[in-house]
Amino acid sequence: MSVLNECLEKIEALNPKLNAFITVLADQARAAARDPAPGPLSGIPIGIKDFYDTAGIRTTAAFKAFANRVPAKDAVAVAQLKRAGAILVGKTNMHELGMGTTSLVSYFGPVKNPLNADYIAGGSSGGSAAAVAAGMCFATLDTDAVGSCRLPAACCGVVGFKPTYGLISTQGVLEGEKADPAIVALAHAAITTRSVRETALALQGLVKLDVPKTDKPHIGVVTNFKATKPVRSVFETALSRLGGYELKDATAPFDNPGFDIRNIESDRRTIAGKLFKDVDLLVLPTTTDTTPTVKAATGNPLALSAENTMFANYYGLPAISIPMGRDSNGMPLGLQIVGRPGEDSTVIELARQLE
Repeated sequence: MSVLNECLEKIEALNPKLNAFITVLADQARAAARDPAPGPLSGIPIGIKDFYDTAGIRTTAAFKAFANRVPAKDAVAVAQLKRAGAILVGKTNMHELGMGTTSLVSYFGPVKNPLNADYIAGGSSGGSAAAVAAGMCFATLDTDAVGSCRLPAACCGVVGFKPTYGLISTQGVLEGEKADPAIVALAHAAITTRSVRETALALQGLVKLDVPKTDKPHIGVVTNFKATKPVRSVFETALSRLGGYELKDATAPFDNPGFDIRNIESDRRTIAGKLFKDVDLLVLPTTTDTTPTVKAATGNPLALSAENTMFANYYGLPAISIPMGRDSNGMPLGLQIVGRPGEDSTVIELARQLE
C-alpha cells in the first residue's frame, strides 16, 4: 500500500503541472490495493494508455468525440494485468488518436516533459513516459505503431519496450471503433518503465518470455541511420559500453514500405534470414535529433521523427529504447536495440547489461 500511496501522492502533486493522466483512479486503486489479486504484479501501480478499453472507465484516445466513451469490458492486456495483481492508477494522456509524436495535441491539453517543460514529452505515449519518469506509477501499458512508446521513452529518459508483433494482445484498443488497417498491422502493445529490470518484471504479468541465448550476441552497429551531429556524438560514446562484444557494421531496412502493408506478412516471415544472417541484435539511436522544444514542435504533430524506429514496427521486431546519455541542453537521448522476431529476451538481456 505504501508504494501505491507514494505514486498517488506524486500524481496529486505533479499531474496538474505535467498533465500525464487524463483520468486518475485514486479511490478505485486504494480499494483494489486493500485486497490485491495474488500474482507477479500484486499491488504494483500501473498506468494504462488511454487507447486501451477499461471497463466502466472512460477511454478517450485524447479525442473530443470520445471524451465520454465508456467501454463495457477491459482490453485483453488490461484484464491480464489485473489478474497478475496490478493496481490501475489511471489512464495516461497521449497524442490525439495516436496520430503524432509530440503529445502536444490532446483534447485534455498537452503533456509536459517532467525533465524540462520547455521540451516535448514525445508521442504518442507521452503521458505514459512522463508519468513513469516522474514516479507516478511503476509502469505503463502502451502502444507503439511507428515508435510511439520508444520515442517518448527517449525524450523522458526512461525505458520503452515493444515486443515481437502479437506477443502482447492489442485486442480492446478502442474496440468497435473504425481503425486504419495499416495502423492495426503496425501497432504493437508496449511497456514503459524506469529500468530494464522493471520492464522484465512488468512483462511477467503479460507474457512468458523465451530464454535468452547463452552465447554472447553478435551485435550489428547500424551505419545507415539518420541523425544529427549531437545524436551521433552521444551514440559513439554509448558504443564504448559494448567493448566486450563482437561488433559488426550493419544496415537497417529503413526503406521498407511503411504504411503500404500489402506484403507485410511475407516481409515479416523473411526478415530474420535477411537482416539477422550475421548478427543477433542491431543497435542505433532511437531518435534522429535531440528532443524538440515545445515552441519548435507546435503546429507539427510529427516534429519528432520516427525514421529510426518505424522499421521495427513494419517487420514486427522486438525493440527497446534505453537512456544512452544527454545532449548539450541536458535532455536525454535513447539507444535502441532491435532483435529477431521472437527473441525478445535477448533484446532485454543486452539492454539490462548496458543500462
